[in-house]
Amino acid sequence: MDITGKIKGIKYKKMIDKDLNKFSLEKFDINSASSTSLIFDKQNLLAISKWVSPKRTRSYPYERIYDSMHISKKITVIPIIKDEGKNGDRDFLQWDTISLMSLLDICVIFAYYSHANANKSSNKITDQKFDNNYVLSKIKEIEDYHSSGLHWNLKELANLHCIVDKAKNNYLKIEEETKIRLHNFSGINNFENKIAKDLKDFMEFSRAKSEKAQNREYKTIQSKERLNTLSKSKITIQNYLGGKYFFTVDEVELNKSTVSLIENKHSKNSVLPSESDVKDGLVKMILYSNLTSVKADGVPMESMAVLRLTSNIFIGLISSESVKKDIVDSFEINNLSEKQKAFIECLFKEANENNFIVQICGTKQ
Repeated sequence: MDITGKIKGIKYKKMIDKDLNKFSLEKFDINSASSTSLIFDKQNLLAISKWVSPKRTRSYPYERIYDSMHISKKITVIPIIKDEGKNGDRDFLQWDTISLMSLLDICVIFAYYSHANANKSSNKITDQKFDNNYVLSKIKEIEDYHSSGLHWNLKELANLHCIVDKAKNNYLKIEEETKIRLHNFSGINNFENKIAKDLKDFMEFSRAKSEKAQNREYKTIQSKERLNTLSKSKITIQNYLGGKYFFTVDEVELNKSTVSLIENKHSKNSVLPSESDVKDGLVKMILYSNLTSVKADGVPMESMAVLRLTSNIFIGLISSESVKKDIVDSFEINNLSEKQKAFIECLFKEANENNFIVQICGTKQ
């Protein structure tokens, strides 16, 4: 099944708080900072997160984004290229990542690595570090920038070929310093040429690769996903500029004129999936709960976003729609800690505030 929808703007009230480290801009170093931090400067408060790879499936980048969503001015630092060496992975920035950040009103700093160490045993480079001075200069620019994250990202994208040059030159230096052979630089040159032509070509180049990835995922059922119907479906979301990005919904359920878009998170050995997994799923809820003009195989439908948390250990089923007594009974049956109870209550409150559903259930029903 193919699902399509539009997002004109994001409205979302975040409930799950995390104590974020606070820095003055003068003392901030992106390389030693936490995955998400706060920066105070000139009466301004900014949230800044960082990605360890331009690839979305590595290291829970959505969790980092979620933790910054309560701050009005949000920044995320993403490497445009990450090369681990000829024996390792090499990932490139995709347009759809930029589009997603723009939808969430997050300013992207397109960054590059300027230092790395050699891992002789694996013949790869490791401990890659951003050019912190460059990141600081961009933070200062964003402080004084008074338009949306979308417009910042489009502005920076127009000059992205300059950052590609910096990345390439720094990887040449890293290769010489570490004596670790990297991937053939023709791949970076091709990436640069695609960007340099114009924004439209870059979008189409990256969209095509993203769409292929969507098709691959659509055909694959991950072992950790315990699906009731095995009904993976493609979803294509369009923003108000016409930009598209592609996801795969873990599961869909049809009930008359309503289609439920279900994101699954599973735990094999714990009573609940990890907080990182849950937050990763919540970013999908931010998107799915703000969809309009939804169609399933071309048929207009109402939509409902559902975050389904499953576990081999959890007993029974509760949801954000359950009555208080059933929730309390479930807490007792599953012998949940006070911390786990508080987390679920907060999660259910977030679901009710933002018009989506959270379900928690065991796999042995």
